[in-house]
Amino acid sequence: MAAQHTLEELQTLEGHTDRVWHLAWSPDGKSLATCAADRTVRIWQQSRYEGRGWRCAAVLEDTHTKSIRCCCWSPGSTHLATASFDGTTAIWQFQGGIWEEVNKLEGHENEVKAVAWSPCGNYLATCGRDKTVWFWERGVGEEYDCMDVKTGHSQDVKSIAWHPSKELLASCSYDNSIKLWVNDEGDWICVQTLEGELPSWFQYALFLPVAGW
Repeated sequence: MAAQHTLEELQTLEGHTDRVWHLAWSPDGKSLATCAADRTVRIWQQSRYEGRGWRCAAVLEDTHTKSIRCCCWSPGSTHLATASFDGTTAIWQFQGGIWEEVNKLEGHENEVKAVAWSPCGNYLATCGRDKTVWFWERGVGEEYDCMDVKTGHSQDVKSIAWHPSKELLASCSYDNSIKLWVNDEGDWICVQTLEGELPSWFQYALFLPVAGW
């Protein structure tokens, strides 16, 4: 008989004043980012005191004008990207002991629903209600250039996910399809479309880091 495991609630993190849309652990495991309809991002870190509980170490605000739908860490845990219903994606950097907005990516016609950093950290992808997937390349300093805009989906693009070790992006949409994109000398092409009857609650795409892939 397989061993049974139980989950125990360790702590409830409170501070947001409206619905919390998304959360993400930093790759180094030291921080947790949460974003919400209150237009703020909170960075949580484990306290050295207070029983080693998690505390709010920073609040990122006064940038987005509508709900922040998604947040994503850079591979090195030094940057955070936040996607908002205001149609923009903000890039934040932790330097000198504080978080600062270092860039804002614009172009989507309306709500940006997800943002994802590539494993190498050189590319950023965003998707939105305008049925598009945008590919951004990091340039000199904190500059980000739009490489490509893909319009392959016929409905809202709800989520995107990078392969853990390859330049391969998956996007899922309300059109009941999942598309796989690869970089062909700066042009991101769809190499496969996965289709089928997906449940109405289907919202996210995720690659699992399985050995051998």
